[in-house]
Amino acid sequence: MCRLFGMSTGGPRVRAAHWLLDAPRSLRAQSHRMQHGAGLGWFSLGGEPVRDRAPLAAFENADFDLHARNVPSHTFVSHVRDASVGGLTVHNCHPFVMNDRLFAHNGVVKGLDTLKSWLTDVERAHISGETDSELVFACVTAEIRRRGDTTAGIIEAVRRIAAEVPVFALNLLVAEAGRLWALRYPESNELWVLSHRQGGVSGAGEADVPAVVVASEPMDDQPGWRLLEPGELLVVDGLAETSLFPLDPLRYPLRRSDLSVREAASQATAVGEAADHGVPGSVSPAVTVMELRGPEGEPVPVRAPLEPVVLRNGRPSAVGDTSV
Repeated sequence: MCRLFGMSTGGPRVRAAHWLLDAPRSLRAQSHRMQHGAGLGWFSLGGEPVRDRAPLAAFENADFDLHARNVPSHTFVSHVRDASVGGLTVHNCHPFVMNDRLFAHNGVVKGLDTLKSWLTDVERAHISGETDSELVFACVTAEIRRRGDTTAGIIEAVRRIAAEVPVFALNLLVAEAGRLWALRYPESNELWVLSHRQGGVSGAGEADVPAVVVASEPMDDQPGWRLLEPGELLVVDGLAETSLFPLDPLRYPLRRSDLSVREAASQATAVGEAADHGVPGSVSPAVTVMELRGPEGEPVPVRAPLEPVVLRNGRPSAVGDTSV
């Protein structure tokens, strides 16, 4: 399963190196299991979203390490990718940027042609990749513009998606300068929060400041991590947290058995991976070759175990394209 990370300090500009690189289950450590891409987004002094992303695993990406250790911001969004839709290209890596917002997602959403039909030509022009994630973001962005409010736009876009197309999971992070939205929907994939009231801080040093941290799995052993409820939309404004439950059950829910082999592999949860935590990249010896399509439709071989279904080789040497 792709992994999400978001952090808000409420104003002080900090670095995210602890959570991204140094924590026991940092995003870099998790990237040994999610090797199809990594990205980090933050906000400049002027409040503009900035991001760096690449179709490389975070643990082998020097730029990811460099930015994590050196870029200060009050709001961060980061993602490591386990691809299910779209080729291994930079345009398919998270986080995405539209209209001064950052966005990252994990899950599977079908009916992409239906989603595209909701957008105008101008709204579709923001899309540069092939993923369901970026298309969902375009729908969210369009609804925010129509309603003039970020929270209302997220809710309306997700409600429409949930009512009209098949969905396995729609966990997402949306960030503006100083504000963060985190949605777990439905219960298929986990999403956790470490509130500043429960020990959330920007890092592990003496100069740490209180922070709200959101992640796909607890990144350390602090007892304060809380699993978001299914359907919970957490709104973080600075350090203030508000939980909303505005969504109905999915109309067309997908089960794991409804997913393709590649999609099921990309949605493997931490259950069954616990034994791998001490051995980055370890997998079952039973291996098969699955097919993922590149940007020109060419097959990209990806090795993955049969039991459990967990991605193995995100950058196979059999592919010569330097963008992979």
